[in-house]
Amino acid sequence: MADHSSGELTEELSRLDFSAVSPEEFARIVKGLSVKQLDEVMHGELRDRILGAVFDRMRQQFRPDAAGGVTALIRWKITGETDEVYETAIADGNCSVTHGRSTVEPRTTLVMGDADFLKLVSGNGNPITMFMMRKLKIAGDVGLAAGLTRYFDIPKA
Repeated sequence: MADHSSGELTEELSRLDFSAVSPEEFARIVKGLSVKQLDEVMHGELRDRILGAVFDRMRQQFRPDAAGGVTALIRWKITGETDEVYETAIADGNCSVTHGRSTVEPRTTLVMGDADFLKLVSGNGNPITMFMMRKLKIAGDVGLAAGLTRYFDIPKA
């Protein structure tokens, strides 16, 4: 996909059913695109579909055995065309995801741009490196944020 113009790339990705794309295939797609290309496709309805599919899949990729007795609300703020907020609640071995900001105070908040979010959730970005390079901002419980990847099956591209 890396050889396409941004219009062709957006057109090609807009035809994908993201809910049917395996996590490994999604990771390969993200790995094959530059930061500029990732940012270019994250607009309008396509951005909504991609974010929705990623957050829907979080429930399926949750590892209750790894989370143990963790109870936490994690707020994700993805910046780009607009700021999108999702919240992941982990409690009693379950993971639920909601779109939008609740009135509950999160244990940790992660803030990053579109491309960095896609790299992180697809296993193509190292959260520690992203934090050190200020591409990922963390408010609240940094220890929880640092361990989040253990609680989910993150694909490897």
